[in-house]
Amino acid sequence: MNARVGLIHTVLLATANINATVPASHPSARNLGTERMGSGTVVDPDGYILTVNYVANGATSIVVTMPDGEQYEGDVAAQDFDTGLALLKIDAHDLPFLQPAPPESIVPGQPAFIIASAGEQGRRVSDGNVTSLESYDGQWEYMLEKSIRMTAFNPGFGGGTLADSLGRLMGVVSLNLNDIGKFSLAIPIEYYVRHEQELKEFGRVTSRPPRPWLGFYPQTTAGQVVLTGVTPGGPAEKSGLQEGDIILDIEGQSVVTRPELYREMWNKRAGDVITFHILRGEDAMELQVTSSDRRDFNTK
Repeated sequence: MNARVGLIHTVLLATANINATVPASHPSARNLGTERMGSGTVVDPDGYILTVNYVANGATSIVVTMPDGEQYEGDVAAQDFDTGLALLKIDAHDLPFLQPAPPESIVPGQPAFIIASAGEQGRRVSDGNVTSLESYDGQWEYMLEKSIRMTAFNPGFGGGTLADSLGRLMGVVSLNLNDIGKFSLAIPIEYYVRHEQELKEFGRVTSRPPRPWLGFYPQTTAGQVVLTGVTPGGPAEKSGLQEGDIILDIEGQSVVTRPELYREMWNKRAGDVITFHILRGEDAMELQVTSSDRRDFNTK
């Protein structure tokens, strides 16, 4: 028991509370609000903190509070909209930090625990077991080919630390999956490790072509892909796609699931024109949508 308490304490020292302020004019403010609280993990002793992008996206002010109460002004050092990760930088050195867990060490059934911020110096812990490493797709044009799901509810703000029994960072906790039970979903740390130097140097992943982004919210219903909404001012709205449209195919390729839709879209590059065949009411029609780069839309 003492060994476990010591492990949790060691990991806790590398966690952070994040308070981000976002202008009301930013595109993300409509869904995520202007005052955001998040959790983070120190991944470099020179002040780099890993969190989820939805906490930091659009932030003009970030205050980072460490477990000892020390506060720092933070900057967004990098954003990866494809994986949903963000890297913050504070002016600090010799911080406690976590080493990443090797990808091959993360397997279904293994024990793990979450430490998440509950406000400034407050931290909460929950534990469970990894249930799967299957893919995950979300309705905001987001998909991970690999995710970490575990039988523990995220006890605090998004961006929390998922650690293994050796105190290594397995992933960044992103979502509570309430619709399928008491599960949490984490973004595997390998997505950060793979592009760490690019993120630190350029603020984004430059070796991967930007995905086309349309600004819509698809849902799979009864074997059909239906749009449940469009982003105001986004490419989909500008090109005429509407809530309630049923997508029949993309570039002549039939799609009946959200992953199929995304994979067909992402065969193109940001800025390309994508042809959709849709059903609107009883009318079938063709629409051409000029895609964009999600990063450009969120950082303009």
